[in-house]
Amino acid sequence: MILKGFSKFIDVSAEILGIIGSLLVLYCMFFGVADVFMRYALNSASQWISVSTQAAMVLIACAGGIYSLKHGAFIKLDIFYAKWSRRKRAFFDILTSIYTFLFLGVLIWKGIQAAQLSIMLNQVTPTAIPIPIYPIKTIIPIAATFVLLMVVKHFINDLKTLFGDKHKQPRPDE
Repeated sequence: MILKGFSKFIDVSAEILGIIGSLLVLYCMFFGVADVFMRYALNSASQWISVSTQAAMVLIACAGGIYSLKHGAFIKLDIFYAKWSRRKRAFFDILTSIYTFLFLGVLIWKGIQAAQLSIMLNQVTPTAIPIPIYPIKTIIPIAATFVLLMVVKHFINDLKTLFGDKHKQPRPDE
């Protein structure tokens, strides 16, 4: 029961973050075109669009990570992987999960440290219009935590597949 609630929470979070990411893509497209138009047609460069779209791109990566993982959109070496049985894929996914846990653990750990320092310093961009950086640096370890939760969910499903769970749950990439 707890695992189903955990799984549902992660899936809903991934979908919400996917919507946020898609809205941020539209934001970047609109303001990117507006910036080019202002710069070349009106000869009046914006002082904030470039920095805000860079921040939005970081958020797109954060939001898109969990969404992509949920939908199996990450690239795998399909030359071998696609031909393997479900159990063999689950076995190798478990092996590679170890590296994923390590990477995400370091990202969360160091991300928290960077966010704390950024908050403490009240860090802003070194531009004519100072835009706060600390909210973006705070979101990075939070997003990494959501990705870690999704990896844990996949890890549990791979363990069930490997050890013969009667309620096999298909992976989104199948």
